[in-house]
Amino acid sequence: MSRSRRDGATLSFAALLSAAEDTTLPEVILAREVAKGNLTAADIWESLSQSLVVMKEAVASGLKKTELSPSGLSGGDAARLYRSPHSILGEVGKRAAAYALATAEVNASMGRIVAAPTAGSSGVLPGVLLALSEVHLIDDEQLVRALVVAGGIGQVVSARATLAGAEGGCQAECGAAAAMAAGATVFLLGGDTEAVFHGAAMAITNLLGLVCDPVAGLVEVPCIARNAGASAIALLSAELALSGIRSLIPPDEVVDAMREVGRLLPASLRETAVAGLANTPTARALEKNLLGRQ
Repeated sequence: MSRSRRDGATLSFAALLSAAEDTTLPEVILAREVAKGNLTAADIWESLSQSLVVMKEAVASGLKKTELSPSGLSGGDAARLYRSPHSILGEVGKRAAAYALATAEVNASMGRIVAAPTAGSSGVLPGVLLALSEVHLIDDEQLVRALVVAGGIGQVVSARATLAGAEGGCQAECGAAAAMAAGATVFLLGGDTEAVFHGAAMAITNLLGLVCDPVAGLVEVPCIARNAGASAIALLSAELALSGIRSLIPPDEVVDAMREVGRLLPASLRETAVAGLANTPTARALEKNLLGRQ
């Protein structure tokens, strides 16, 4: 049994909620990390501060990109969305989606990103947090606190289920990223700890069962667009939680259900590029063309 699976027996949203009764959620999560004995609170804060810098750089770089990725499957969509005169999702939603696309396109072009929690889902958290910071004028100190919260949510998902698309499908990658972003958003906008965790749970619920079917086995199609979609779901889930709506199924049980669904998904829909969108005639033609170029 892996360490994360053993942790899953004790690491839970319920335990974090109880521990945060007399303090703040970031302090609880930081204390838990410090107790492992490897890092100080200052070390963790510095690491997350650097991660925030990389997130900002990835978004800025991605928004400037107009060229295609090495595979030719993606590129330039972040800039198109960002420049579009339409704003159906509102200012925060549009920026979050554009920034999520930007980060994922940088990843596809072998640029530097923060795996949050994975490379394939790297656009969701920075997309949402940086959009919120611009529109709601949130400073970097608060954003780092939000990254602590997001990290704590990711740890619960990792311990009780998985973050790997090969093990749990894209619900494990984009689903976990959306949960992290939703919870961090609730925290930033003044929600209590219970609301934070219910926002995360509703994000997972809305992505439960999402398969991992990368075209040609590359983390581009449909992965990049799913980052944008997950950012929208994260914001919606946060909006629901902040309004007082709660998940009928407790957050820990939602994560446990995600683990069960991932186990039940056939291997063909877990990052193997055997089924789903990866098995469409167009995808197979693209794959054949890419193999011919190698």
